[in-house]
Amino acid sequence: MYNHMLDTLIAVADCGSFTKAAERLYISPTAVMKQMNALENHLDMKLLERTPAGVHLTDAGTLIYRDAKFMIEYSRKSIADARATLHARDTTFCVGTSLLNPAKPFMDLWYRVNRDFPEYKLHLVNFEDDHEGILTEIEQLGKKFDFLIGVCDSREWLRRCNFLALGRYKKMIAVSREHPLAGKKRIILNDLYGETLMMVARGDSGVNDFLRNDLEKHHPQIHIEDTPQFYDLSVFNRCAETGNVLLTIECWQDVHPGLVSIPVDWDYSIPYGLLYSLDAPEDVHRFAEAVERMI
Repeated sequence: MYNHMLDTLIAVADCGSFTKAAERLYISPTAVMKQMNALENHLDMKLLERTPAGVHLTDAGTLIYRDAKFMIEYSRKSIADARATLHARDTTFCVGTSLLNPAKPFMDLWYRVNRDFPEYKLHLVNFEDDHEGILTEIEQLGKKFDFLIGVCDSREWLRRCNFLALGRYKKMIAVSREHPLAGKKRIILNDLYGETLMMVARGDSGVNDFLRNDLEKHHPQIHIEDTPQFYDLSVFNRCAETGNVLLTIECWQDVHPGLVSIPVDWDYSIPYGLLYSLDAPEDVHRFAEAVERMI
């Protein structure tokens, strides 16, 4: 990180001769002289007085000598700190967090199993719930972060990561606070007749596909509008702006302040759990195993 010819300058100044400095550095006196000449040429200043009685620092050389000792010590400390940071990274779990996939459920897990990982710390990494980029974020498991806690019934997600189910969230509907259904405590499917229900397009989620088939077959009075394959805030905004009804889940009740989430008289739910890389390191697998034992 610094010019190693400064080490040679310090040795020459301390020893008072090129020969003695060479012995200390385990190089030849000629190499010492060449380095000092090169350093003086590089800095364009004279650092050493060469006399028959020995070698002495010039005024400029004295300043460089003093600051060189500081730079060398500072550089060593910087390298030591960097190595300590690398070691700390080895004992840190990075956890992804976003609006729709917050880290709080992971924290609840952590405080139940962290006695098995006394040397580990957590580092939260924010990411965006962008329906066009979420698959790229899932592929960052093992790189950008070690874990996510998320709702996962997506075939595309499951192709890209390991998934340990922790439980299920009930399917609900969300409407704007001005919607006629907003005051209801619970909704039956007949309440949705004539409404436009927003839900993800067919093909990626088994639960959603089953629900869609049920609605299309038994409740054709409910109009279905496809949303992007994966929700982001734009989907909730569209629900609030259009007056449509949105298929949602109980853990997203506070995502949009302009919407109200209401239970529905059905038994549909979707799994959520711990997501981690397909080629995760040993400590990530140990954590997943500890969670699995606990649940």
